[in-house]
Amino acid sequence: PVDDAAINRALAGLLLPATAAWWAWHGLRSRPRWRAGAAVAAATLALLVVPMPYGVSLKLVAIAGVVALPVAVWAMTRLGGTGAEGRALAAFAAALGNANVQPVTTLSVPAQALYGDHWSLSGRGVPGAGTPDNAVFLPGRNVLLIGLAAVWCSTHDVSRIAIGSLGGNPFPDATLEFFDGYAKLLSGALEHQVSVLAPYRGLTKAELVRRHGNLPLELTLTCAAPHGDAHCGACNKCGERQEAFEKAGVPDPTRYAIPAN
Repeated sequence: PVDDAAINRALAGLLLPATAAWWAWHGLRSRPRWRAGAAVAAATLALLVVPMPYGVSLKLVAIAGVVALPVAVWAMTRLGGTGAEGRALAAFAAALGNANVQPVTTLSVPAQALYGDHWSLSGRGVPGAGTPDNAVFLPGRNVLLIGLAAVWCSTHDVSRIAIGSLGGNPFPDATLEFFDGYAKLLSGALEHQVSVLAPYRGLTKAELVRRHGNLPLELTLTCAAPHGDAHCGACNKCGERQEAFEKAGVPDPTRYAIPAN
């Protein structure tokens, strides 16, 4: 006779080490709130080890493959990471209602090998409000952002790249000299002329808020560790944001997980 329990264990032994380990690795090494996504997948896959007839187990194998992983993907996207930034950008663009704003194109490259357990990926040790600027320095950030955009520009006949660096940015890859030099380098390497524009490089964050307080700034996201779609209210970037609204004399419409003092 067929031992259903033994077959169930064998099926689970094939699926769980591969699938659950993959989700645990990506979920637990990402920002803490992404762990909920891994938990969803793990909970669904746990159904495989519940004692039940062999035929039912086979159905659950198929269900787990079709349902568990997409559910976990949805949970990770909804609960944090780049999903929060993407939703904020989409909401802001929709609120503008400007026909000149084109649909967003998302470009991405794996960053885990570059930055390892850096707080921007792990969510551990995110610099708090009041920490110095160098606490949030991410080496090569603009090198990657502009380089990736330039390759896309070369294949889509686009010649200008704009970046939102502000006047207070002290980092070496945010100077006008860097932008000009990098644009020349990329233009030669790609055999396609590109220029890098930094229209806000001479403005502080407070000046930008004061000039554009009529825009739906409550829909923008500048937090280093967002809680869902809300700013955390405690990180370095949230501190800068709160200070900017205060200096600009503009009421801060931002939703913070930890209310501002």
